[in-house]
Amino acid sequence: MPPAGRPARSRIATNENDENTNSTRLTRAKAAALDNNVAQATKQPLQTKRSAVNVNPPTGRRRAALGDVSNVGKSEVVEGKKPVGRTGLVSKAAQPTGVQKSTVRSTTTRTVLGAKETKKTEVKRTGSGSGAIGVPSQKRKITSTTTTVKTEVLAEESEPTRKRAHTSENEEKKHVRAESKAESKVAKVEPAKVEDVVEPEPYFTEHVFPPGVRDLDSEDLDDPCMAAEYATEIFEYLRDLECKTAPNPEYMDHQDDLTWRTRGILNDWLIEVHTRFHLLPETLFLCINIIDRFLSKKPVQLDRLQLVGVTAMFIASKYEEVLSPHVSNFKEIVATDEDNEDQKKDHLFSEEMILSAERYMLAVLNYDLSYPNPMNFLRRISKADNYDIQTRTIGKYLMEISLLDQRFLKYRPSHVAAAAIYLARLIFDRGEWDSTIAYYAGYTEEEIEPVFELMVDYLVRPVIHEAFYKKYASKKFLKASLITREWAKRNAHIFGIQDVHLSLDEFTS
Repeated sequence: MPPAGRPARSRIATNENDENTNSTRLTRAKAAALDNNVAQATKQPLQTKRSAVNVNPPTGRRRAALGDVSNVGKSEVVEGKKPVGRTGLVSKAAQPTGVQKSTVRSTTTRTVLGAKETKKTEVKRTGSGSGAIGVPSQKRKITSTTTTVKTEVLAEESEPTRKRAHTSENEEKKHVRAESKAESKVAKVEPAKVEDVVEPEPYFTEHVFPPGVRDLDSEDLDDPCMAAEYATEIFEYLRDLECKTAPNPEYMDHQDDLTWRTRGILNDWLIEVHTRFHLLPETLFLCINIIDRFLSKKPVQLDRLQLVGVTAMFIASKYEEVLSPHVSNFKEIVATDEDNEDQKKDHLFSEEMILSAERYMLAVLNYDLSYPNPMNFLRRISKADNYDIQTRTIGKYLMEISLLDQRFLKYRPSHVAAAAIYLARLIFDRGEWDSTIAYYAGYTEEEIEPVFELMVDYLVRPVIHEAFYKKYASKKFLKASLITREWAKRNAHIFGIQDVHLSLDEFTS
C-alpha cells in the first residue's frame, strides 16, 4: 500500500526503439536517421562545385619522387569545359621559398580555397549518442588544370626567388664564354709548323762558362740541398756582401788600451773555447768578425775585452749552432785562475752582464749578422778540387791564420779562402791552378800570390798562439800545423822571406 499522503501514479511501459510510438524523445535510431539526411543534404549542393577526381592514380605511371604529395597526373572534368590533358605540378618539396608564378592561368587556387571553406564548415562529430549533429570529415583533395611545363621551367621554378636573377645572369655569362671559347678554338685550329714551336724557358738562368771551364753545378741538379740552380747567384751576392761587413783594418789606432798583440791573445783563447764546446767553424769566424766590427766603432777598456769576446761567441753560437751553449756555460769559462780548492770560484762576469753586453753589441752592429763566412767559399772551391780531404783540412788551418794575424783584415774572406786552397794544393803538389778552379774561386794566381805569401810568413815564424797550434797538431786535423810548418821552413827562401827567427809581434812592431 502506498503511503497515505501521496497519490498513486501509474507507470506506463514504453519501448524507446519503437518507431511507431508518439514519443518525442530522440532515440539512437532517430539520431542515426537524422544524421544521414543531413549528410545527404549537405553533400548535394557541394557536389556541383567540386570536380570529380579519380581516387586511384592511373596504372603504369609512377608518382613523383622526393615525397610528392600532390595529385600529379590526375585529370579533372569541369562542367561546361573540355577535359584538360595531363598536367604536371611541382611538389611542395621542390618549392622551398617564394610564390611561384605560372605562365598559364589555372583554377588550382580556387579549388584549394574551396576545399578550405568546406573544411571550415565541417563540424567535428562527437561520440555517438550525444545528440550532436555533424558532418563526417573528408580528406583534402587538390586538383589542377595547368598545362604541361617543360623541364627547364621546372628547374627554374624549383630555385628560390632571390637566386633566379643571379642564376640566369650566370648562365648567360657561361653561355657567352663557351661560345667565345668555341670561336677561338675554331680560329686557332691551324696546322702547326716546326718553326712556330717555342720551347719553354728554363726555370733558372743558364750561365755561359769560359772556354775550358766545366759546369760542376749541373751534376747536383737532382739534389735539392745543393741549390745548384741558384748557386752562381748566391755566391755573387755573398761577394757583394763582403764589402758591407768588412771591419776597419786600422781600427786599433783609436783604441787606447788595446794592441794587436792583445787581439791575438784574445782570439787564441776564443779558439780554445770554441774547441772545448765543439762548435762549428762558422761560429768561430762569425765571432771574430763581430769583435772586429764592434771594436771598429767603439773603444773598449782592457778589463772589458774578455767580456766582448765571450759575448761575441755567445751571439755567434746562437746564430750558427743548432744547440748553442747556455749563458751560464760562458760564465763558467771566464772564472779567475787563482782559485783554491777550498775557495769558491769567483766569476769575472755574471749572466746579467753578458746579456746586457749582448744587447749593447747588437745595437751597435744594427743587428746585422749577415757575414759572408769564408767556410762557404772554401767549400765552393773544394768542389772544383774534387773534395780532396787533405787539401780541405790544410786549407781550414791556413784560413784560420787570418783570425790571429791582423795583416789579413784588409783582404776579403773569399780572397783568404782562395789563398788557403792554393797553398794547400801547393804543399801536396796537386797540380796547377787551372781555369776551372780559378773560375769557382774567383781569383787568379797573380791575385792570390800576396795573400798566400802572408800565410807562409806566419808559418815560418816562431809559434806564439799555443792553443791554435795544438788544436791542429792532433790526428783529427791530420797534423796540419806540423806539416805546414815543416814545409814553410824548407821553402821560405823561395818567397823571399828573411829574418825567420823574429816572432810575429817583433816583425810587425
